Amino acid sequence: MKARLGIVLRGLLFPLLLLLAGPVHAEDPAGPAAEPLPETQVMHAFTQQAREGTGVFEVPERQKHLIMFIMGAALLVFLLVTVALGVAMALYGKRVFIPHMIFAGFSLTLAIVHSVVAVVWFFPSSSP
Repeated sequence: MKARLGIVLRGLLFPLLLLLAGPVHAEDPAGPAAEPLPETQVMHAFTQQAREGTGVFEVPERQKHLIMFIMGAALLVFLLVTVALGVAMALYGKRVFIPHMIFAGFSLTLAIVHSVVAVVWFFPSSSP
């Protein structure tokens, strides 16, 4: 039984790791790093204009990580409260369906916000 479970876990974990692994890029040492690619020069001009014209406040990298950590910690607390309320309702017959659903909504909302902020701040883009 243990051997079969190990095979199933390996069969599930390997594709999951391949799915989560990011693309690997080799940098060209001959080309300048700050120069945008020819395919992205038009978009680079628009984004550069937008950055210069709007006076956007740049958030330091350390503060971005701190904000993401606080959001992740709050999300973990919301999930634990949701699970505790679900267990109290299912196993012990407590009448906590409404608070359970409220915390589930908070958890889902914070999870979506957390993932969107992570993609916007930390997803690699072609612009420098």
